[in-house]
Amino acid sequence: MSKQTILGRVTQLAKANINALLDQAEDPQKMLDQLIREYSNNISEAEQAVATTIGNLRMLEADHKEDVEAAAEWGRKALAASRKADELRAAGSTADADKFDNLAKVALGRQMQSEKEAGTAEPAIAAQTVVVDQLTSGLDSMKSKLTELQAKRDELVARAKTAQAQNTMLDAVKNIDVMDPTSDLNRFEEKVRREEAMALGKQELAASSLDAQFESLEDLGKASEIEARLAALKSDKAA
Repeated sequence: MSKQTILGRVTQLAKANINALLDQAEDPQKMLDQLIREYSNNISEAEQAVATTIGNLRMLEADHKEDVEAAAEWGRKALAASRKADELRAAGSTADADKFDNLAKVALGRQMQSEKEAGTAEPAIAAQTVVVDQLTSGLDSMKSKLTELQAKRDELVARAKTAQAQNTMLDAVKNIDVMDPTSDLNRFEEKVRREEAMALGKQELAASSLDAQFESLEDLGKASEIEARLAALKSDKAA
């Protein structure tokens, strides 16, 4: 995976619009759980990519430092060889002086090679440093988005549970309104009232029948008295 591809992927993921994804989801909780899993996996991959890129940068920096130190060391060797050549030449040892001058030239050549390698590495180090900064920033943004995503998930789950509880309560209230138990009580009360009325009617009926019987007894007594008086009258006449 190239550095540009890694950077593009991190940047794209970091700029993902969570709210837009949630608006399109039929089940926000499942959508959020899936996004959290994907984000966590992407962050793990991004961390590995960033770590690799940082490692490569540190290797470049180490090589550059080694080249700079080598150039300085070869410079010191060239200087030492040149001074030794000057001392030998001053002492009249021209042949030995030439040998040390040649050594100084070799050291200077090595110094120039090390400086060239160090100079070549500097633009690559600068570019790699920019990439590392961008990748690190993108990774931080992804982690921030993951925190936002987790908080959003917890908020929506809590809201969903509250809404579900409210809907359950409202459905129960609705059922109570539709199947009002007081209507059954009213019907039962009406039945009781009818039974009570019937009992009153029977009482009145029974009372009226009893009165009629007493009236019959009274009529019977009156007739008997009349018969007795009639008998008495006839008895008086016969005397």
